[in-house]
Amino acid sequence: METSPLNLKSHNNHARSNSLPSKPHPIILQCNEYLARLEGASSDAISSLLLTHKLNGLQDLHNCVEKLVQLPLTQEALIHQSQEKWVEELLDGSLRLLDTCSATKDALIHTKECTRELQSIIRRRRKGGERELIIEVKMFLNSRKVMRKAIFKALENLKGSYANKSSFSISNKDYQTVTSVSLLKEVEVTTFSIFESLLNFISGSAHSKRISWSLVSKIMQSKRVPYPQGVNENEFANVDAALQFLAIKMISNSNEIDDLQNKLARLGSCIQDLEEGLELLFRLLIKIRVALLNILNH
Repeated sequence: METSPLNLKSHNNHARSNSLPSKPHPIILQCNEYLARLEGASSDAISSLLLTHKLNGLQDLHNCVEKLVQLPLTQEALIHQSQEKWVEELLDGSLRLLDTCSATKDALIHTKECTRELQSIIRRRRKGGERELIIEVKMFLNSRKVMRKAIFKALENLKGSYANKSSFSISNKDYQTVTSVSLLKEVEVTTFSIFESLLNFISGSAHSKRISWSLVSKIMQSKRVPYPQGVNENEFANVDAALQFLAIKMISNSNEIDDLQNKLARLGSCIQDLEEGLELLFRLLIKIRVALLNILNH
């Protein structure tokens, strides 16, 4: 029987459609949308407002990831390929995310406690209490120095966690599985990148204009000593700069104390916003890891 050109065309189209990959699941598309928003929010001018915005974006993204993990197609892939290397890497990544989030929270909590203690000293400050204030200022700066070392160590470990973006090797050729696993890796890399920005910001070294304290020492020799104003948009670095100045000067006037109080208040507000965002994200990361473990232990 002779096949008409029309029937042949129809047959070829049908065969071609069978070979094409299926359309990504709507949840995968939604996750990709959240990822695109986070990448679009990238900026060289890191600020607490931008980081808070990114933490909110990460919450939306990981809410979506939680739904992705609960999909039957994802669970089936995890169960059937539980011995594959990519499953182990996925679990390791989820644990590293939790550890990094916890370390970032600890850095914020430590700074918050030191800030409150300093604010309390300033409120109790009376005539003749200058020495107590300077001692507390130096304690704060020493504490920040120790914390900064811990942050830099965490950043070194963090770099190795997402340096190789394409480390996942998937033997399964199923389109949905490959797409889902690639997405989960991209989420991990993006989350680590934002944690890196946040840790740098907390350390006071994120795109900040650092004051040369040797220059400050020279300025101290003049009769008029300018107080450092508006160092950058980093609340942590601004407080560090103001306290370093007081520690060098060893004496303060009322204007400088008022300005320091304002900087400490802004830092406290900044810490609260970041801490709240991290706490919500931490809970989501726990839920996702628990879901993964429950699926694999099923």
